[in-house]
Amino acid sequence: MIVLGLTGSIGMGKSTTAQMFLDAGVPVYSADETVHRLYSGKAAPLIEQDFPGTTSDGEVDRAKLSAAVMGKPEALQRLEEIVHPLVRTEENRFRQDSENSGAKLVLLDIPLLFETGAEKRVDKVLVVTAPKEVQRERVLAREGMTEDKLEAILARQVPDAEKRNRADFIIDTSQGLVAAREHVQQIIHSLVDMSAD
Repeated sequence: MIVLGLTGSIGMGKSTTAQMFLDAGVPVYSADETVHRLYSGKAAPLIEQDFPGTTSDGEVDRAKLSAAVMGKPEALQRLEEIVHPLVRTEENRFRQDSENSGAKLVLLDIPLLFETGAEKRVDKVLVVTAPKEVQRERVLAREGMTEDKLEAILARQVPDAEKRNRADFIIDTSQGLVAAREHVQQIIHSLVDMSAD
């Protein structure tokens, strides 16, 4: 089974690209969706213990948690120490289930792939990219997003140029959905053919 890691900076089109793989029948694991699930389940009491007042009704209040860790490296590190092992356990379960079901190719959608060293756990890396002005326009259109928040997020991410340099495949999502979908199909065919060798 070939494991393809998908990453890209904020606003580059990871979710849309991951959906294209899913639509093509490739099992997809989303680190972000896993975190969302954990925040309303297993992780909530652990986070409340270290960050009192950041949950309500057994769910993490993302705005309160963000305020508790934003600009505080030690707090952010503590949060990652709580959440990352839980996310990793879910990822391992997904990989095992996919292998058991005979999948030839799976996609791991991990926004912080390079930042967390997760590229060591995949066979190939796909980076989604777009020109900086397209990225800014997409991100600033999101509800509650500000220039300051965007800068803080980008400061924590490996720069787009470096991600592209480390990629096995690159999709420029500013070329439109049809072009992106064609590129996804090409990647699937090349990797599935490779796994048949």
